[in-house]
Amino acid sequence: MIEATDFRNAMSLLTTAVNVITTSGETGMHGFTASAVCSVTDTPPTLLVCMNQSSRSYVHFIENKILSVNVLGPQHEQISNAFASSKFSSERRFQLGSWTILKTGSPVLGDALVSFDCEIENIQQVGTHSIFMCRVVAIQRSEQDQSLVYFNRTYHSVGQLEFA
Repeated sequence: MIEATDFRNAMSLLTTAVNVITTSGETGMHGFTASAVCSVTDTPPTLLVCMNQSSRSYVHFIENKILSVNVLGPQHEQISNAFASSKFSSERRFQLGSWTILKTGSPVLGDALVSFDCEIENIQQVGTHSIFMCRVVAIQRSEQDQSLVYFNRTYHSVGQLEFA
């Protein structure tokens, strides 16, 4: 049997994009930092997002049935940390960065590498997490050309570097 700590240590070596997942509804704006996001299919455009069921904002995502996946750039490390920390209130988190909305009303980070605005179509519970199957209804891209990634429990930057 594989121990949870051994699995987490092994997964720390899987390089992943850093994303802030947001939602909005009657109870306000909420969000969390996630690396467990991936494409499912392009027909129809669908992403999956995994979220811990014990997260304080979990109920808001379930009730709202909408979310936006904001793919972060290297300049967003502070935003990533704020959305990952229980020390920040929802209101305080959204004071960092410039936020707008697309089709669903979920907050979209204005200078994110790319944002996917989604409707949650299906939810499956697996262990401690829920998998949201999300239909993409709008996309916003920026001119950013570098992505913030997480590898071996630290942030790194990947992408095109411009040379003068």
